[in-house]
Amino acid sequence: MSISEEKIYDLVAVYGSPRRHGNTSTLLSHAVQGAKDAGFSVGEFFLRDLNISPCLEVYKCQQDGECAIKDDFQALRDRILGSKGLILASPIFFYTVTAQTKAFMDRFQSLWVRKYRIDQEQGKRPFKRRGAFVSAGATRGPRLFEGAVLSVRYFFDVLDMELRDSLLCRGLDAEKDVLEHPDYLEKAYKLGYILSSSLADE
Repeated sequence: MSISEEKIYDLVAVYGSPRRHGNTSTLLSHAVQGAKDAGFSVGEFFLRDLNISPCLEVYKCQQDGECAIKDDFQALRDRILGSKGLILASPIFFYTVTAQTKAFMDRFQSLWVRKYRIDQEQGKRPFKRRGAFVSAGATRGPRLFEGAVLSVRYFFDVLDMELRDSLLCRGLDAEKDVLEHPDYLEKAYKLGYILSSSLADE
């Protein structure tokens, strides 16, 4: 699958789970519905279906800020940069995001190089966009989400995006577990609705 259309969306939703219908994907779909009910157009992208290579440290980005690897990354990057916000969703694998999500995030190193090495931006910049992170994990450890949230926060920073909210759901493992937690589903819907409403007010 590739991203063929050039449509720009109000909000982009990125599904980072290896499972199309897993707990995290179900939560994100509820957040997407909330955003749509708030009047936003939403572009939904499943990383598992896209051709996005991990960063190969080719270092061409140090010349012009563009990644040398040509695949679906560029099209998805442009959708995100053209939107008002992003909801990123990933389950927890070994206390961080999935391999698909991390590969996607790492490719934005080219944008980091453009901003801080080529354009030499300095100091704190005003956020142009707002985003949210949705995640599910099987265990109930108190530090279960710390690594993932920290990675996502710095990833959002390179997008000039404020991490406005996170929905972190413990105790979800088997594919349909989240259906036994209507409170999680309701929170996901509200996250999408409130995020979109806050963006519409600007």
